[in-house]
Amino acid sequence: MDLLRLQADPIDQAAVTAFVSDARAGGIAVFLGTTRAEKNADARDLLALDYEAYADMAMKQLADLAAEARRRWPIVKLAIVHRTGRVALAEPSVVIAVSCPHRGDAFDACRWLIDSLKKDVAIWKKEVWSAGDGTWVHP
Repeated sequence: MDLLRLQADPIDQAAVTAFVSDARAGGIAVFLGTTRAEKNADARDLLALDYEAYADMAMKQLADLAAEARRRWPIVKLAIVHRTGRVALAEPSVVIAVSCPHRGDAFDACRWLIDSLKKDVAIWKKEVWSAGDGTWVHP
């Protein structure tokens, strides 16, 4: 019923959106978390983000989030797909898609899912800077 995945390959955003499409849904909310270009305090450019996950734990946590979201909102279909490994600038590192009978519920569920994922799921992010060094990011 839900699409929950960790993957090293680029995310097919259209396939994720197609997965949650359903005639019973009047609203589909999709969130793309992408790697943005930025500079650190030393004026070095961000080159990419590296993601690591404790896969077994993270998949259980994603399933728990999906179950809790379904308790809170009338979700028709739900997808959470997160990258691992290196994610280049402008590429999505996470795609969350939720379909519900009404748009407000879809928006609310989608926002709650990304906020909860960033806070609670065993996925870690390291910023890779132009000097070749990296900085781990605390959620």
